[in-house]
Amino acid sequence: MQDEFLFRSFLMGGFECSCHRRRGGGRRLDLIRSTMHDQLAEADYRQLREFGLHTIRDGLRWHLIEASQGSYDWSSFLPMLRAARRAEVQVIWDLCHYGWPDHLDIWSAAFPERFARFAAETARLVREESDAIPLYCPMNEISFWAWAGGDVARMNPGTRGRGGELKRQLVRAALAAVREIRAVEPRARFVYAEPAIHITSAALSGKARAAAEAYRLAQFEAYDLLCGRIEPELGGSPDCLDIIGANFYPENQWYYRGRTIPFGHHAYRPFRTMLAELHARYGRPILVSETGAEGSARPSWLHYVCAEVRAAMALGVPVLGICFYPILDYPGWDNNRHCDVGLLSKPDSLGRRSVCEPLRDEFERQQMTFQTITTSVSSDRPVLALADGDD
Repeated sequence: MQDEFLFRSFLMGGFECSCHRRRGGGRRLDLIRSTMHDQLAEADYRQLREFGLHTIRDGLRWHLIEASQGSYDWSSFLPMLRAARRAEVQVIWDLCHYGWPDHLDIWSAAFPERFARFAAETARLVREESDAIPLYCPMNEISFWAWAGGDVARMNPGTRGRGGELKRQLVRAALAAVREIRAVEPRARFVYAEPAIHITSAALSGKARAAAEAYRLAQFEAYDLLCGRIEPELGGSPDCLDIIGANFYPENQWYYRGRTIPFGHHAYRPFRTMLAELHARYGRPILVSETGAEGSARPSWLHYVCAEVRAAMALGVPVLGICFYPILDYPGWDNNRHCDVGLLSKPDSLGRRSVCEPLRDEFERQQMTFQTITTSVSSDRPVLALADGDD
């Protein structure tokens, strides 16, 4: 299958599926449960499909599936998998979104092997349930997780100064999972999702600027490890790097050891050049695997990202899609505050979620602009249908 025909829609939606433990070994999050997406998966998928979003990012909860070592309980995943099939949406399944079973030591030599075994069992189940080409994100945001969990103890495993070690352990696990899944299902495709960032220095000294550039280049380390460009003893190789994901948010640019660079500031780097650099570095197709903003900034941010993606594509960068993430409002990681980040919010008594109309309108405009791209799979797919009852 040609890459440009891989996804069923160019604009996509992603469900927040984090299931890590908060700082200090605290309470485990389960955003799929707390947003009621586990109960409303089919309704959620159908509602997004009405808006022309036929490709979705969603996730498995490994800690629930393998609550007992070596025993797999698929009751938290199988209903979602079947709901996606009934709703006729294509899902990129996150296999590990920051969380793992409590009985497994993430630092142990067994961790990559156990994760690979879980990934293979997932692939077998998916193959039994569907003839479609499966799509997986093996390990979500290796770079961010290594920093947040390994360097600053913001989340599990809650350590400091071990980010590099954690990053390499996550890379080992991702590589092992890719190989085990391919042994089960050779057609499987893989999307990685890593933060796309820009860092510069407000200082004029060459030392400060060099430090900022070194920090900026560190964003590529996970991909360099996965493809074997550095430390090939971890098992990385070019064939393990499939679709490059770029997670890009308004706060992804900042001054070295300083504040966020404001959007529109002269130091703010155009997203198109970040995408072009990513493609030039790896020569792989790109998915904007996460992007979004909060509150009233949502429509304008989507407008900016879509315009930058079109500019990148005009430069020859093969961008395969844009995933708005999260597509559903959710309770904040640290304080449970309501984060109004999505196209969809709380459900009514019938399970239908309210819609952010300004964001819906921007989706409609962008769908129309991308229409020549998004008609790659079926000619009768709607550009963006309005919800029932809308004028």
